[in-house]
Amino acid sequence: MKTWILAFRNLQRNRRRSSTTLLAMVIGLTAVLLFGGYTRNINYGLQTSFVRYGGHLQIQRRGYFLYGSGDPVSYGIADYARIVDAVRGDPQLRSMVTVVTPVLAVNGIAGNFAAGVSRTVFGNGIVVDEQRRMREWNDYGFPIASGSLALASTLPNAVVIGTGVARVLRLCTSLKVPNCRDPQPAQDASSQPATPNDLVQLAAAESRSLHGDSPESRTAHIQLLTSNAYGAPNVAQLDVVAAQKQGVKDIDDMYVQLHLAQAQRLVYGGGQPRATSIVVQLRHTADIGRARTALVALLKRTPGGNALDVLDFATLNPQYGQITGMFNAVFGFIAILMATVVMFTVGNTMNMAVMERTHEIGTLRAMGLRDGGVSRIFVCEGCLLGLCGAVLGTLIALAGAALVNHAGLRWMPPGQTDSVALTVRVWGETAMIARNALGILLVATASAWLPARRASRMPIVEALRFS
Repeated sequence: MKTWILAFRNLQRNRRRSSTTLLAMVIGLTAVLLFGGYTRNINYGLQTSFVRYGGHLQIQRRGYFLYGSGDPVSYGIADYARIVDAVRGDPQLRSMVTVVTPVLAVNGIAGNFAAGVSRTVFGNGIVVDEQRRMREWNDYGFPIASGSLALASTLPNAVVIGTGVARVLRLCTSLKVPNCRDPQPAQDASSQPATPNDLVQLAAAESRSLHGDSPESRTAHIQLLTSNAYGAPNVAQLDVVAAQKQGVKDIDDMYVQLHLAQAQRLVYGGGQPRATSIVVQLRHTADIGRARTALVALLKRTPGGNALDVLDFATLNPQYGQITGMFNAVFGFIAILMATVVMFTVGNTMNMAVMERTHEIGTLRAMGLRDGGVSRIFVCEGCLLGLCGAVLGTLIALAGAALVNHAGLRWMPPGQTDSVALTVRVWGETAMIARNALGILLVATASAWLPARRASRMPIVEALRFS
């Protein structure tokens, strides 16, 4: 205890130098914690986005993730309804799972034959009510609204398209898409390519069979041509209820979303309907390991389950690992840089203290203080500096994060279509705070060790003669 008291008094002997050293540590730790909080916010934000739209886990036929985008029909899960019921009824999974819903991937060609334009598209057939529940997942408390699905309360042949699809198909005006104009035709209407009568008649017949000629259905529409499970073309006329901007332009230019029943009718006709994925959303991301193990065990007990894989959202979205990996690398670089600055600052302070107190060291040694006693004094001084720097740096980082969070700043995260509030997540990240505060303490203590070792090995006679 006396050693700590003596170390504290020694730090007060040159308050300017001690304050400068302490300030360097406080600034370094504050910067590391604030950037670490920003990195956590990025991580949780991306995770929330992916989980809302694609769940934590997906059950797919083996090989679909690698090869299914070119031929999703061949990778359909025939008995998906039984698997969905089994997951919902499993006693181990029931407490972890919030939503289990089938999804069918659809590829095809969307056309606006009245304007003579078409393009390739891809998208999903979904169960609207279950997808709406998925959008409510917000485990990290972001200030974002769940929003409503445009397909909610619509006719079976309704479709939502990306704003890029609306632009290419010249539906901007009819759908009132912001910042989007239909181009003027480059040639006379008489020279436009003739509308394929067989496709239009087939699409119109499909539309009448679904909802008749009700006035509600007379809106902007597209014709979606797909290849069904038997290799024959199938076409439907779909009423476009909304054009929604997607976070990535390449997706925005090709995206369509329709009701699961309509997608199954296009792909499988009157045959047995299938799904390409069964999306599983959990209450908490921390349960993903246990849930995946339970799902694998459940599928092994299910007929045909050995042909299925369970993939997590990080595997399904490689950009998640790429983005978080980049921010983690930058965070690590900043932490190493700050640790280096602290190390040299504390080391320089201790070296100056050893030089100024050389006579003192010689006197203490002459009075019988051993080498370890002398080194302990300087190590304790470095440790006290590190402890004060860790406490003050943490408090200032918490205050700075609170200031940023209440400043009303907004930014556009990767893959998002709307700006969100800029927040720095430091409060509640106990592990991150403890790890970095302990790092500052250890660096400061270790930086004082080498000067302390040199002071303890100084010959008594030379120390007393030093001037």
